[in-house]
Amino acid sequence: MAIIYHESSKIFHLYNDTVSYIMMVMKNGHLGQLYCGKKIHDKEDFTYLLEKAGRSMTSYLYEGDRTFSLEHTRQEFPVYGTTDYRQPAVEVLQENGSRISDFQYVSHCIRAGKPKLEGLPATYTETDSEAQTVVITLQDVVTGMRAELSYSIFEEGGVIARNVRLVNNGTASVHLTQAMSLCLDLPDCDYEWLQFSGCWARERHIRHRRLVQGTQAVGSMRGNSSHEHNPFMVLKRPTADERQGEVLGFSFVYSGNFLIQAEVDAHDVTRVLVGIHPSCFDWKLESGASFQTPEAVLVYSDQGLNGMSQTFHRLYQKRLARGCWRDRERPILLNNWEATYFDFDEEQLIGIAARAKECGVELFVLDDGWFGERRSDRAGLGDWTANPRLLPGGITGLAERMEEMGLQFGLWFEPEMVNKDSDFYRRHSDWILATPGRSQSHGRYQHVLDFSRKEVVDEIYRMMSGILREAKVSYVKWDMNRSITECYSAALPADRQGEVFHRYILGVYDLYERLTAEFPRVLFESCASGGGRFDPGMLYYAPQGWTSDDSDAVERLKIQYGTSFCYPLSSIGSHVSASPNHQLLRRTPLHTRANVAYFGTFGYELDLNALTGAEITQVKEQICFMKKYRRLLQFGTFYRLQSPFEGNETAWMTVSEDRKTAIVGWYRVLNHVNGNFARVRLAGLRPDYRYRSVSDGRICYGDELMYLGLITSDDTASETGMDVKSCGDFESRIYVLESVE
Repeated sequence: MAIIYHESSKIFHLYNDTVSYIMMVMKNGHLGQLYCGKKIHDKEDFTYLLEKAGRSMTSYLYEGDRTFSLEHTRQEFPVYGTTDYRQPAVEVLQENGSRISDFQYVSHCIRAGKPKLEGLPATYTETDSEAQTVVITLQDVVTGMRAELSYSIFEEGGVIARNVRLVNNGTASVHLTQAMSLCLDLPDCDYEWLQFSGCWARERHIRHRRLVQGTQAVGSMRGNSSHEHNPFMVLKRPTADERQGEVLGFSFVYSGNFLIQAEVDAHDVTRVLVGIHPSCFDWKLESGASFQTPEAVLVYSDQGLNGMSQTFHRLYQKRLARGCWRDRERPILLNNWEATYFDFDEEQLIGIAARAKECGVELFVLDDGWFGERRSDRAGLGDWTANPRLLPGGITGLAERMEEMGLQFGLWFEPEMVNKDSDFYRRHSDWILATPGRSQSHGRYQHVLDFSRKEVVDEIYRMMSGILREAKVSYVKWDMNRSITECYSAALPADRQGEVFHRYILGVYDLYERLTAEFPRVLFESCASGGGRFDPGMLYYAPQGWTSDDSDAVERLKIQYGTSFCYPLSSIGSHVSASPNHQLLRRTPLHTRANVAYFGTFGYELDLNALTGAEITQVKEQICFMKKYRRLLQFGTFYRLQSPFEGNETAWMTVSEDRKTAIVGWYRVLNHVNGNFARVRLAGLRPDYRYRSVSDGRICYGDELMYLGLITSDDTASETGMDVKSCGDFESRIYVLESVE
């Protein structure tokens, strides 16, 4: 790993064993992009990679020179309007109305390690030897604006983390109307674009297309990263697949409005931009003030999509998630929401918890409805005091009863929202986001508190921390059930209303930071009507997230498969719920519901007292299996094998660090008759190891399992009839493979 600056050629070369990233200071003082890809040898001069040519209808920087135009130059920090007509990385609105800037190289600093981003989530290092960082300072002479471009390359994997700090060193205030965290100009457009999109209950479905001339983009204008589009995108070569080929992954460590786009020009140069969505963004920078962009993470892999994903998994599991739960196996929980919804009292909860304890559950989570007059979603939100009619001993008393039973206790909050029918709103009706003179939209009968205001965040912190200090709460489910509308803060002047969206997210991060710092042993799980804010920004504070409100096992195949492209299994909240499923009314076998949920944090979202004796026996066996293998399931190396987006069958697996144990999940959605013989090619095994299948005792070498495949044929490969043992819709199996001497 190294960052080298060649003074003679003004070349920067960032590289490790996987990736090289090369850029240079051009003759106009701007930073030019030369190469991003597989690691190559360093040398003094790569300037020839900056190709120039005269072209019709092109504007040029220098009189008499018809070769140097920014329109046809790959750049690191481009602006619009000085011969470049593409979308810029930055735009500064000045007092005279101009938006033209000229950011030229001033200096740079190379240091070991990786600096912390103040007030923002970001990847980190624990020792300086894990990464190197170069901060390149650019200056616009006319305005006095300074841009500090930060690039951190990690020792392991093709990871480069980027951010920009903008400082107003001029005498006049300016407005930032665009401040992207990453710009990467690629020399061609021979890529397939993969995005991870959907909506509530079907998040992160894979959508792909070939890059073409024009602009392709995903983003959010909802105030949260959203169910609709995840702040993550992949560019892969057309020949790349899960196992081989070149792949670039772009991830944004942020939880609010974002934009990820690829603009392909008429000469097939591709510009990738990642950052805060510029629409509705306008940040006033007074003289002497600064603005810090969130972090964008770029991953390069020449080992296909699985290689890219495994790099993200290692990084985000070990160097984005933090705290005592980062490396710990997650407790098996039971959440009461789908068991009771709002209709419960303390004794009913104790009854559900008692059966859960009998089955081996470790954590009972009390969801929505425990506070104020919250007997439906129309009232009580914001009144974070236990309802004594439901919980005579309050949260403290209930938590103590759970502990006496041998269970940990968890609690649901939705701290960013309020019902108008609440004591909190009646005290602070001016604390919601609302535009003067306009109607106030609601979602789920609730309104968004103005977290851009410190006094609002302080009050929510006071209430939440009071409960966590008094009661034995070991887990918090932090929910957020609506997006932002009428985004206006009564506390900010007119020329700062463009800051509200970002200031809101900074307020959310501030509350998370204060609570996780004061209660470091509490496991926080993020939630936003399921997957509406499942993003790296949340993972920094909460090492796991509720992946989707859709707990149907069949739908979860696609949701969890898509999620795994960027996020580690230890972050994927996955539960066994009732049948018929509450979202789809689909009936699925209990073993299939568990076989899907194993590949995540694992828990139950139902009333175990409603199950039959045979089903309870199954639950006990499932919990024993998860306890035995959960470290491997949550922290092993994960491989996608067969895609639910491409066929009737899905397969994935996780492999231990020493490659002596592997667990394969295989799933078939619909049954068929007189079908084919089938096998799945595995991955990640040692070719020379002999592996025994725990289910049938068959022993195969690793190379056989990877190159010939694991046989998954069953009775569907023959006639079907009453004697068929395990042929039905929504079938699944778990294969445990253990090495033998």
